[in-house]
Amino acid sequence: MPNTWLPGPVAGKFFYLYIITDIWSRKITGWEVHERETSENAAALLQRAVWAEKCVTSPLVLHSDNGSPMRGATMKATMDRLGITASFSRPRGSNDNAFSEALFRTCKYRPGWPPRGFASIEAAQTWVQGFVTWYNHEHRHSAIRFVTPEQRHRGEERSLLEKRSRVYELARAARPERWSGSTRCWTPIGSVWLNPERPHEIREAMGPPTRSQGKQSAAAPWPERESAQPENRHRSQQP
Repeated sequence: MPNTWLPGPVAGKFFYLYIITDIWSRKITGWEVHERETSENAAALLQRAVWAEKCVTSPLVLHSDNGSPMRGATMKATMDRLGITASFSRPRGSNDNAFSEALFRTCKYRPGWPPRGFASIEAAQTWVQGFVTWYNHEHRHSAIRFVTPEQRHRGEERSLLEKRSRVYELARAARPERWSGSTRCWTPIGSVWLNPERPHEIREAMGPPTRSQGKQSAAAPWPERESAQPENRHRSQQP
């Protein structure tokens, strides 16, 4: 659950936008704008998002920064009650959630973003409501094969991408001279990981192979080493 500052009507005045995003589908599943950054506000949003998504009985992981609101007693008690596992940014790495950073950039570069700040908290809430509706239901996200987050969240992407693939194949068959290679890949993307370690980092952490491992173990392909998963390497199941 990241949050960002929204500029207010005067210099130095900010509103706080809290957002919960399912990084698998990219859908914004919960959001609120407040005048203060508190653990109580974050906990209330989390609970409403879980109820709205009807995932109370699902095993969830919530990744957030190390700010005091996310580590506050109210937030911790709410997560324990809902059965949610906490995951936090690495020390001194508050911007290590690339999904949230990209989302906030998209938000702040949308047409209509007020360059001089929001006149009131009500104006900020109205603007964010419109952005979330556009992002979830209209925005064809390039990272998920140009379907909307809502379509992927509802499980509609496979049929949509199959139809799209057939259209491309028919176009290629009709005018092959216009194609220098294969068509665009329309296979749904698979699992989504938050901050996956790079292969060389895992190998360095594991150290050189021992004599008993032999050459075959040292040359083992990368997929065979995926069992070595750091704590922060997980598929998000944020509500």
